Amino acid sequence: MKPVKARITKGLNVGSHVETCDNSGAKMLKIISVKGSKTVKGRLPAAGISHLVQASVKKGKPEMRKQVVFAVIVRQKKEYRRPSGERIKFEDNAAVVLKDDKGNPKGTIFKGPIAKEACDRWPGIAKIASIIV
Repeated sequence: MKPVKARITKGLNVGSHVETCDNSGAKMLKIISVKGSKTVKGRLPAAGISHLVQASVKKGKPEMRKQVVFAVIVRQKKEYRRPSGERIKFEDNAAVVLKDDKGNPKGTIFKGPIAKEACDRWPGIAKIASIIV
């Protein structure tokens, strides 16, 4: 996993509900944990763009519901800063469901734009993405 150049503001806490933007069968995810996050005692871990999270499927196809899956955050409402000085924010929060923690996406089509930082870190997502911002 490559490091991200941008200064990502963590906009999604554990317990946040996130929509999926792929055709994996899941519609809504609830973030359970953020992989590789370290916090002070008592603080909930938070995730930002290109972070790997474990999530529970809350809405979707009956065979997908109540499963725990890995996902990558690809859009967030909270703005973050790129090294060029520009600030980026999206219309909604969105994630992509993965087959495994290696970064292979479960779906074959992504709806909407995907952040450049997520594509840099996860090459499997970059292959399928049609719009990269």
